[in-house]
Amino acid sequence: MKSLSRILSAAGLVLGLALAGTPAGAQTASPAALASAKEILAMKNASAMYAAAVPNLVEQTKEQLIQNNLNYQKDLNEVSVMVAQKLAGRESEIGEGMAKIYAGDFTEQELKDLVVFYKSPLGQKLLSTEPKAIQESVTFMNQWAQQFAQIVNGEFRAEMRKRGKQI
Repeated sequence: MKSLSRILSAAGLVLGLALAGTPAGAQTASPAALASAKEILAMKNASAMYAAAVPNLVEQTKEQLIQNNLNYQKDLNEVSVMVAQKLAGRESEIGEGMAKIYAGDFTEQELKDLVVFYKSPLGQKLLSTEPKAIQESVTFMNQWAQQFAQIVNGEFRAEMRKRGKQI
């Protein structure tokens, strides 16, 4: 289930960036702004989010094709290796798109200021602790949602009992 979630996340990210283009109303970013945006993304290790996008999308496509063409499983397995090799490296387009988004959302000076911040001790601490904080936050939200869903379910059942209906 986790791998499917990662595949879908990567597919959604790729599709979103492909459809998004340049943000509405965004100015054309200067080369310096793009360079700063790329530096920020590198410091944040953003490429880890999409590093496996190409192989995951190739695998997902292969699996879908196999479901509808079981007789071609051997060929599709062979072709998937060729397609993955042919398209290897295209995930860098995601990084380019992300840099353009950052450069469209922040001014050149703001991006330079962010680079300075991320190089500061506090910025370094943020870069090192933020992934853990985000993961722990997601875990907390999931646990909260499970517990709260039980409360919501109990409320539904109580209200339905008042109406003489057991669910």
